[in-house]
Amino acid sequence: MTGPLTGYRIIDLTAMVSGPLATMTLADQGADVIKVENPASGDYTRLAANRRNGFSASFLNNNRNKRSITLNLKTDAGLAVLRELLRDADVFVQNFRPGVIERMGLGEEAVREVNPSLVYVSISGFGAAGPYAAKPVYDPLVQALSGLASVQAGGDDVRPQLVRTILPDKLTGITTAQAITAALLHRERTSEGQHVRVSMLGAVLAFLWGSDMGSQTFIGDELPQAEAASFIDLIYATADGYISVAVQTDREWQALTRAVGRPEWLDDPRFLTPALRQQHIDARLQLTQEVLLERTAEDWLERLEQEGVPCASVLTRSQVIAHPQVRANTLILESDHPAAGPLRQAAPAADFSLTPAGIRHGAPALGADTDAILADLGYTAEARRQLRDDGITAIPGGKR
Repeated sequence: MTGPLTGYRIIDLTAMVSGPLATMTLADQGADVIKVENPASGDYTRLAANRRNGFSASFLNNNRNKRSITLNLKTDAGLAVLRELLRDADVFVQNFRPGVIERMGLGEEAVREVNPSLVYVSISGFGAAGPYAAKPVYDPLVQALSGLASVQAGGDDVRPQLVRTILPDKLTGITTAQAITAALLHRERTSEGQHVRVSMLGAVLAFLWGSDMGSQTFIGDELPQAEAASFIDLIYATADGYISVAVQTDREWQALTRAVGRPEWLDDPRFLTPALRQQHIDARLQLTQEVLLERTAEDWLERLEQEGVPCASVLTRSQVIAHPQVRANTLILESDHPAAGPLRQAAPAADFSLTPAGIRHGAPALGADTDAILADLGYTAEARRQLRDDGITAIPGGKR
């Protein structure tokens, strides 16, 4: 299997989710990602719950297709090894809080002395400057500060709500992966390496602006309070379950009235135009909900689909993996991990016709590739043993 990034090497000092997801995306696409971890414990997600045979689902799902080397970067010897790794690398990624990487002796200027054309990537929570730059950060804090929690609530006058997934973390990972490939493309054309900075706060604001920040778009005409969304979302209860129905155009609205047997809605002065239907959204969705309670989900989906109304089943996580649409597009892959056993994971989202992405191997044990990577760098067996004896490296099982 040869992905589009085959031949590129990425040195990954990131932990948790945003950085590891970014580098795993590139590893899925063929890049050789070397994950550098502390010999004592490695990436914190290795310790997360939901585990089998020493591997957590969180670590497995954010670190496949990578190699792991353990290095104690608080020592000169450990830093020396990392510099050797960086010498022939294409990308260096770190997500320490601003200022930490410089104190480690691995700031951009120091790294460029080793490899001037490297793409140097820094991921942060709140950005490199400002009063929050050095603050500790987790996903809920970014949801709060970015306005996402207010958007999720539906209006500024109701209690803010968190999105029930770590959207800022994952969105930052996807944004970073795209930015890295853009920087690599620039380097291919010019031979210039550059510093790519991505913050969780910035990634979420960029994500929100296209659809949720219209009230702040027109300078001088800002709206002081966002218009509250409907008190009903587009998930409807039926007689035996839930479905989603979404109509936008006049054609879809007319189709909905036919499917539910309510032609009188077409003459209702509240619903004559798309603008009026939006203005009276609560009344419209309430009427829709009352009708949909009369029949089963299966019955409604059949009727709605016959009329061309956009609709879908609302699935649980257990149902998603067996759905025929998911299976038809091979969106879930199964593989065998040498320690964790049979795994089910999402396929890479981008499907390349000539250079397919995929799972070459599962996430590595802590330090699993230390010896092989050091050997590739030219370290003799005696030198590798000395690094273990000195506590600079460790291999699986805690062996030094």
